[in-house]
Amino acid sequence: MSYRSLKKSVLENGNFSIIPLRENDMESIRQWRNAQMNVLRQKSEITKESQQLYFKNVVTPLFSNDSPTQLLFSFLQNNVLIGYGGLVNISWQDKRAEMSFLVKPEIATANSDYKKAMSEFISLIKKLVFDEMNFNRLFTETYEFRDFHISILLEHGFKEEGRKKEHIVENGKFYDSILHSILKKDNAKS
Repeated sequence: MSYRSLKKSVLENGNFSIIPLRENDMESIRQWRNAQMNVLRQKSEITKESQQLYFKNVVTPLFSNDSPTQLLFSFLQNNVLIGYGGLVNISWQDKRAEMSFLVKPEIATANSDYKKAMSEFISLIKKLVFDEMNFNRLFTETYEFRDFHISILLEHGFKEEGRKKEHIVENGKFYDSILHSILKKDNAKS
């Protein structure tokens, strides 16, 4: 499947690629999301049934939409699924989108593997956003306890632009939610 809204739905960089989200990847993604809820906006476990309904009712219609609010991709290394992510909260009119990214837990807990995977994903998403879609702004929202994740964003040109103070509770403690972004003109300089 491909996204009607994109001229190019598959992007590759060496051994890494993003392809439109595949239905057969949904179970792995469900398990990964349930295992890493502390870094997601998700507040309860996703059931197999709710995941199937989400794919049918939310994801499938995105492929034929001219201006979808999300573009979701399976993230592959050597043609093997290692994560997923893409663009959410897309504003076609304002030419901006929020990047989402999640990898399987084994990669998420190994810093060198995580850095490599996230760096490759960011490169692919920047190419999609700035070159293919001709958007102006790519942004993220990250919980402040994710120091390593944030350091990777900063290495790739994202700048902190704001905080939602004491926005979430994790293990009984309040944490800020930090907004980072990169503009097309700044990406060209890096």
